[in-house]
Amino acid sequence: MAEARDAETRLHGAEAGALADLFLRPRAPRAAAVSGSGPRTEHVTTIRAARLPLPGGSLSEPVDLHLADGRVALVTRAGTGGALDGRVLDAGGRVALPGLVDAHSHAEGVVFEPEVQLALLRQGVTTVVTGQDGVSYAPGDGRWPATYFAAILGDHPRYRGPRVRDLLASYDGTVPVNVAYLAPHGTIRHEVLGDDPKRATKKDLARMRGLLRQALADGACGLSTGLEYVPGGYADERELVTLTQVVATHGLPHVSHMRGYEDKAGDGFAELVRVARASGAATHVSHYHGPAAELAGYVDEARAEGLDVTFDSYPYLRGCSILAMVSLPSWLPLADPEATVTALRDPAVVARLRREHFAGLAELWPRITFASVPERGHRNLTWAEGRTLPDVARLLGLDPAGAVIEILVATGLRATCVFAQPPTNSAESVRALANHAAHLGGSDAIYLGGRPHPRGWGAFARMLAERVGSGDWSWHDAAEHLSGRAARRFGFAGRGSLAAGSVADVVLVDPGTVRDRATYDLPRVVASGVDDVLVRGVPVLSDGHLTEATPGRPVRPVRRR
Repeated sequence: MAEARDAETRLHGAEAGALADLFLRPRAPRAAAVSGSGPRTEHVTTIRAARLPLPGGSLSEPVDLHLADGRVALVTRAGTGGALDGRVLDAGGRVALPGLVDAHSHAEGVVFEPEVQLALLRQGVTTVVTGQDGVSYAPGDGRWPATYFAAILGDHPRYRGPRVRDLLASYDGTVPVNVAYLAPHGTIRHEVLGDDPKRATKKDLARMRGLLRQALADGACGLSTGLEYVPGGYADERELVTLTQVVATHGLPHVSHMRGYEDKAGDGFAELVRVARASGAATHVSHYHGPAAELAGYVDEARAEGLDVTFDSYPYLRGCSILAMVSLPSWLPLADPEATVTALRDPAVVARLRREHFAGLAELWPRITFASVPERGHRNLTWAEGRTLPDVARLLGLDPAGAVIEILVATGLRATCVFAQPPTNSAESVRALANHAAHLGGSDAIYLGGRPHPRGWGAFARMLAERVGSGDWSWHDAAEHLSGRAARRFGFAGRGSLAAGSVADVVLVDPGTVRDRATYDLPRVVASGVDDVLVRGVPVLSDGHLTEATPGRPVRPVRRR
């Protein structure tokens, strides 16, 4: 390794300055085991001839990344530092990025499936942040979230409760990606108050704070709220401030699906600003979309005031959600699917819906396409997946409102839909928000159904191809938007960088072929351009295929120091 030290000292000029923070003195390697149920996979100890993004926007000359104990031990000029005993992976001049972080994912129940693992890794995603929108499995036994959010989460194959630590333990040594988890406010509130819309008492708030503190102690990386969902939407600002004060003391963020988007975005964002001022918590807005000048203005004003505000967005003009959430009013008991189905069978309720609610959705109906219409009971409407609501209504001999009710009842509210966003959003707005200094990449991926939104298979590849390909981002910018900022926001120590000493989550990207290939008609097509991925120095994707490795344990978010 003396040769490596000599190579380090020979660096000079601009490249030496840009790479100076990557180098540490070489450390003696120690044997490291690979956990998992399959055969052991040998750790890569040297990634040869990779190119690293430089802060000025260019790429480095080819370098070798020397790995030890799951971390980057040393970076040298290609071919000058020798190699530690072990496997050598030839990057062949590909760009090496730190593992990408999906800041908004609903993969916590399906990440055990090889198809989902491949979808993530072929985009370079090595960490998913779950527990989004205020509803997920823990704390509790997981049954209520798996019923209410069945269309998004499905059943968790391993978790039975009761704590966040038990949920995180279900990923230990079983999946090839890092799984992080936000403590979901709606689930915590449901544990204390059930579906009751009442204002929380001091005693209720104390119980919620206790559950949140326990979740953070168990490894949660922040608090998520879903203010358009129930029961999270029942919370007033007093409740939100009381809980966000807890995450503020831990240096962790409040992540929120706002109380409204599009024409309600201003009011929704203003509420989060008031909560941030009162609690001191960092604030992160989920799947921010709409007219960029207006939305960026809200963020800029808050940051100018000194508030710590970020957001995530995905590069599509269509969203995806639970059909009931998109089509039904909050006065129905949406958190109790069985009770809502009973109500939808009541002619008086249907008459009220038609009189007070459905008339205002006439503009929405043509924008809806069914994503998941699972078979349930004796009624099979899976043929509706991939069809527009007007088309399905015609085939059922109903009007659009009647077709929605028919499908919600038949599926027990487990249907999801893809919907075109209003014209207030545009490709130009998507691009402008993606270029903002507060932007993080998030897919909002939902993997269930016959025609899911393609974002789970293509969002990160599309951002790499479009933003770098257009010149909006350098490769260094891409690493910041899609990895570094998220690692800092959620406290993932050692991730978001390939500097010496960082965790060896490494993605090799071919700039000429990276792109998304999933479409709305064929959403389950994996991306191209990322064929090799390592997590903690272990190859989890090799030549475009999953390996049998399940390295280490899921990320345990570290509180900021």
